[in-house]
Amino acid sequence: MSASSSPQGGIPFFKGHGTQNDFVIVPDPDGALEIGPATVAALCDRRAGIGGDGLLRVVRSAADPAAAGMADRAEWFMDYRNSDGSVAEMCGNGLRVFARFLVEAGLAKPGELAVATRSGVLAATVAEDAADGAPGDVTIDMGRARLPGPDGIEVAVGERRWPALNVNMGNPHAVAFVESLDHAGDLFTAPLTSPEGAYPEGVNVEFVVDRGPRHVAMRVHERGSGETRSCGTGACAVAVAAIRRDGVDPAVTGESVAYTVDVLGGRLVITEYPDGRVEMTGPAVIVAEGRLDERWWDSVRTS
Repeated sequence: MSASSSPQGGIPFFKGHGTQNDFVIVPDPDGALEIGPATVAALCDRRAGIGGDGLLRVVRSAADPAAAGMADRAEWFMDYRNSDGSVAEMCGNGLRVFARFLVEAGLAKPGELAVATRSGVLAATVAEDAADGAPGDVTIDMGRARLPGPDGIEVAVGERRWPALNVNMGNPHAVAFVESLDHAGDLFTAPLTSPEGAYPEGVNVEFVVDRGPRHVAMRVHERGSGETRSCGTGACAVAVAAIRRDGVDPAVTGESVAYTVDVLGGRLVITEYPDGRVEMTGPAVIVAEGRLDERWWDSVRTS
């Protein structure tokens, strides 16, 4: 697996997923590539491009103005874009896949490594592969959740409305507990949120049902992508909301607590600690690598 950004014969790319939240990965170690919104959208197009819920650009922190201030703490910057080309602060599943890629590309060793994101420097721990060769899980220190308010957030789909909790995991989430995940509708378009202006830059919306003690399931509409098979920051927001609902806030009890969160693409385990840190553990897999045709690349860069 090569991490070179501009070899003869086309631009290299990789494809990976974390609980079926899938990403196009473009290595750009020295920040030499110009990848604008239209190019991202073309790469993520599932019919005319590679296809993915988002794009992970792998660049040295020192080579990107957005991350240069973090270069002394993290060599690599995860430049994450939604599938429509818009910039996002963070992506938890994407960060697991990003860390897996660094290890498989020989850019980092298994164990703990630091990654720069638009939400700051975050720690990832890549477990050693299992005896049968299966990739080990990846654990991400997602930082601390914030519950910024305001009170009275509501989510609506059709005629149904639910109260929601505003949880920020470096990006905004509105978490609603519902009777059935079917009530979320098709999630092709963003569910309505109120009051107006609560989320001026858009919001990820999670619909949640109980599956058992400390076990929930969710569906999500990710801003800029629509419904995805999984959302790592969303799973963390859901666990934090369930923990508050169930009255087991670690900051109050002094004991860490773990919730299992089922997503359409698999299962994640979310742990919150008394100091407020949230960790996410789950799989991350690199499934393919290839090269982009240079004529196609030139056409989407100039479109």
